[in-house]
Amino acid sequence: MTGRLPKELRRLLSLLPGPADLRTARRSPGRDLVAGLTVAVVALPLALAFGVASGLGAEAGLTTAVIAGIIAAVFGGSNLQISGPTGAMTVVLLPVVHDFGTQGVLLVGVMAGVVLVALAVSGIGKAVRLLPTSLVEGFTAGIAVVIVLQQVPAMLGLDPGEGEQVWAIAGDAVARWTSDIDVAPLLMTLGVAAVILTGTRLLPTVPASILVIIVATVLAEFLGLGLPTIGEIPAGIPAPTSSFIDLAAVPALFPSALAVAALAALESLLCATVADSMSVSERHDPDRELLGQGLANIVVPFFGGVPATAAIARTAVNVRAGARSRVAAITHSLVLLVVIYAASDLVGHIPLAALAGVLLATCLQMVGVGSLSALVRSTRADAIVLFLTFAITVAVDLVTAVVVGVIVAALLALGSVSRSARLEQVPLDEDRGDHSVEELALLADRIVAYRFEGPLFFGAAHRFLLELTEVSDVDVVILRMSRISTLDATGATIVDDAVRRLEARGIAVLISGVHPVHSRVLRTLNVAPHLRQAGRVFENTPQAITYARGLVASH
Repeated sequence: MTGRLPKELRRLLSLLPGPADLRTARRSPGRDLVAGLTVAVVALPLALAFGVASGLGAEAGLTTAVIAGIIAAVFGGSNLQISGPTGAMTVVLLPVVHDFGTQGVLLVGVMAGVVLVALAVSGIGKAVRLLPTSLVEGFTAGIAVVIVLQQVPAMLGLDPGEGEQVWAIAGDAVARWTSDIDVAPLLMTLGVAAVILTGTRLLPTVPASILVIIVATVLAEFLGLGLPTIGEIPAGIPAPTSSFIDLAAVPALFPSALAVAALAALESLLCATVADSMSVSERHDPDRELLGQGLANIVVPFFGGVPATAAIARTAVNVRAGARSRVAAITHSLVLLVVIYAASDLVGHIPLAALAGVLLATCLQMVGVGSLSALVRSTRADAIVLFLTFAITVAVDLVTAVVVGVIVAALLALGSVSRSARLEQVPLDEDRGDHSVEELALLADRIVAYRFEGPLFFGAAHRFLLELTEVSDVDVVILRMSRISTLDATGATIVDDAVRRLEARGIAVLISGVHPVHSRVLRTLNVAPHLRQAGRVFENTPQAITYARGLVASH
């Protein structure tokens, strides 16, 4: 039956959840429930804050964390991923709110979701596996620093303040704190982080995060420390509506939808990659992850939620809390739902400094100092990509960091590949055949053979042209092309240019050993067609030498 379905629909069906997900969900339900509860406590203030920052309000942030969290967990490609509103997404949404209002943001979310589903069906998600390890490690370390900087105001018992870059906000908080120092919130943050790090090492099965948050909350209330808390939480999830659908606005919103989809795809796939690196045996399905994020973003706007993506901070907490399956992410969303309707007053008393301690401990666990040190020492290119990605992630944003990191890594790789390509003169006695020593001596005086090694592409082609056109005092040049691994249009054009330049100086050119794939490239680009017409293109070098002997003897 499925064979009759369109290819795209078969592809979509192949990405849907299956029996394997149920088997995974049963392997450690207790640990997943504890991890989900831990993440929910951390996710609650972040969902509220990002909802407000997006311009749609705290209710929108909570709605997104609940609904997108469940849908992305069920349909996504990672067992460990936690999805919801994120800080990076709010930056993209604010201009949409300004230009098109709340209704525009909701429509952008649906459109972005459709784009993500299309990307999943196309199979483009697997491209993330091509990212170099140095980029992923630099990005991970940068994100860890960004998360810590985001928590600096809470660590110091202050409001977040104004600013766009996290380092500026952190610096402003430190400046304000030094003018009126209060060590209580800082001590609470450091104490919570220390207990979690120690407890994880000594008693890994004990839910240290939950216990220490409860103790910190009770202690703050008992001592009357007056620390900033999560505060009032909106009650309830809005009823579904489709009033924001306006097909006439789609063309104007399409660029914003593409930006949201690109950010959601990039952040989610990188987050899943980081989660894999933090675990032992997990490997996500990138295309299925795009599908999960796409479906989440299609549904969430109908309940008034903002566009969602995977959240690296919450995912890292999930992994470190012992999560083993999607049950943890689903639990996280259900706990938030319970909090919204039944426990908002109790949770509202949790000090933000305690939550900052949870995130501080998570960030310290995210960064593998040993792997970073090894990468820096491995190659100069890896060190450059790592430091560059790290610095731009912290100073600018993660999207810019990844784009720049990929470009720099690609350029460095191209440089390395082009340096590995060689053009070398080879002795003709490699292909002695039936030639006598006297004949080879005669040929060596007036014939030279050059062998291409490796890729003949734009990165190395011009260097080859310079080397070839410096040939002198010969009658025949044999270009041996059997060991070319890659031939692009630039490389083919350079071959044509070299042939014409050599022939203009009265040097005959023969070509041997062209691979059929490369031969098609040469024919398509009409490279030196006169050589084929004159019978000067040969299957192997011995044939070319025999022909060259005739040319030399005829002069």
